[in-house]
Amino acid sequence: MEFFEQSYFALFAIICIGYTIGSIKIKGISLDISAIIFVALVFGHYGIVMPPIIEKIGLILFIYTIGIQAGPGFFDSFKKQGRTLVVMATVIILSASAISYLAIIFMDIDVAVAIGLLAGALTSTPGLAAAIDSTGSAGVSIGYGIAYPFGVIGVILFVRLYPKFTRANLKKAEEDYEKQTEESFPEIFSKHFVVANENVSGKTIRELRVRTMTQGVISRVKLQGEPQVPTPDTILNIGDIIRAVGTKEALKKVELFIGHETDEEIPLKQGYEVQTILVSNPNVVNKTVKEIYQWTATYHVTITRVRRSGIDITPTPNFKLHMGDKIIIMCSKSHVEMVTRLFGGNSKKLSDTNFLPIAAGIVLGFIVGEFSLRFGNSFTFSLGLTGGVLTIAMILSRIGKTGRIIWTMSGGANQLLRTMGLMFFLTGVGTSAGAHIAETFDQYGYQLFFVGGVITLLPMMLGAMVARWVFKVNVISMLGALTGSMTSTPGLAALDPMTETNAASIAYATVYPVAMVLLIICVQILAALG
Repeated sequence: MEFFEQSYFALFAIICIGYTIGSIKIKGISLDISAIIFVALVFGHYGIVMPPIIEKIGLILFIYTIGIQAGPGFFDSFKKQGRTLVVMATVIILSASAISYLAIIFMDIDVAVAIGLLAGALTSTPGLAAAIDSTGSAGVSIGYGIAYPFGVIGVILFVRLYPKFTRANLKKAEEDYEKQTEESFPEIFSKHFVVANENVSGKTIRELRVRTMTQGVISRVKLQGEPQVPTPDTILNIGDIIRAVGTKEALKKVELFIGHETDEEIPLKQGYEVQTILVSNPNVVNKTVKEIYQWTATYHVTITRVRRSGIDITPTPNFKLHMGDKIIIMCSKSHVEMVTRLFGGNSKKLSDTNFLPIAAGIVLGFIVGEFSLRFGNSFTFSLGLTGGVLTIAMILSRIGKTGRIIWTMSGGANQLLRTMGLMFFLTGVGTSAGAHIAETFDQYGYQLFFVGGVITLLPMMLGAMVARWVFKVNVISMLGALTGSMTSTPGLAALDPMTETNAASIAYATVYPVAMVLLIICVQILAALG
């Protein structure tokens, strides 16, 4: 058709058809946005191919936004709580890569096709992007397209059937997880205490270092029967009453440090109020609570707690504010408007997108990707375009802010750019691969389907065995980590109705960035070895 000879028309036609097919669900399973690559393969088979620039722009936007989103989670996942899950993810990725390498050596499968099978079996579009960038071959997309459907279905079946075959008690696993969560993210409470410790009497709150000593926050005081707003210079005396906010453990320390608990409550001082403010001012991002108090000293602001990612946190002096935090403060009504401006309080700013940091980050990523390391005379390793952009994006998102430049993006802006980049990328690689799909299938037949299935199932079994027998991981967290290791959002969606906790989602988020980065590294190594 004449219309399809115009690449921009074909681009959006493929996206439109792909989205329509991807929205179709059969027993709760759908291809979602990945359906675009299958539509593109058909178009490519009939000679409709996108200009290379479409694929490159899509690749860069997709990888950069993935890095910005995954950066903090990637670095945080190395903390003590997630190390065992990271080991599990490493076992899955390395074993899948090893199987792919064996397929290249013993089954004489083309390197690009085998790497595509690896990315498809693990349903990883970042892995696909890295593979195409490393090999420059259309065989990657063909392998990906063959392995991807079973990669989706295989993970879903595994997480659904695993508890039945192993007779795992999901209810007990939920109870165990809730106990662990309570210890890791304890609930915040408030209590009133009478100053009864003579060692405290006559000293200021600054001298007592209550936050540092107890991890609790004094939010209100009653001095000589009069409610007051606490400041660092407030002096406490025997018989005064304080209201402290913190965890149960912190409040126990406050009681030992200050004095016994009382049922008497301190009302807000007349003319003062408690306010929740959204942090949207770049000037306060990455500033500590101590710096904030120095900055707002004339307004007598008290930050009693911070809500971040659905969790209430008691702010310590060295606690740093992030863009999008919700802080609960107490200050005079006359200062509320000014204090709100200081912190931002503007949700619209969070949705605004500044393209300067995006463009600068991509340029830095391109430069870093050009550097290469030589190992001996036969092996040279470089991050390439994909690895360079991804690495810089993760580092910048971890830094958060440089001067007045905010490197992070709002969730909405990130989602829009990532989806647009992915659509362009899948359309480009799909059409270029479609031109060669028939001859590849003639060469390998059903062999590729078998290899793709093995790459999907065997690593999951190994990962589950390591998690269960070596680390004794909670079965819900284990299954969540497994879907994250396989970078399978459909798998997580299938797992979610099986539990009332968020254990699976947290485990998924913990290992996904690690699995994604490790797979990209393995893809580049396989491409270099091939």
